[in-house]
Amino acid sequence: MARQVSYKFKKQTKVINFSFDKFHDIHEAVAAAEGVDISSFLAMEKQLAMSTRDKATLKEYRQNEFLRLGFSEIRFLKDEEKQDKQ
Repeated sequence: MARQVSYKFKKQTKVINFSFDKFHDIHEAVAAAEGVDISSFLAMEKQLAMSTRDKATLKEYRQNEFLRLGFSEIRFLKDEEKQDKQ
């Protein structure tokens, strides 16, 4: 089943196709779609994951970093919201 991700990048709404075969999560997918290098972000996220058990800390870090990079409203689209990408 194909999934789609909706997000805003620099105040412009976009929709992309998503597959867990290619990406670990939707944040990696939107960064790849926009050509944004997140290697330093991933390294820091890994360090945070090793140093804390609090998942809320990781989620907050991810949200703040992606806001800083210009991304917002990153989410999976529900079946009834999906668009045909041509």
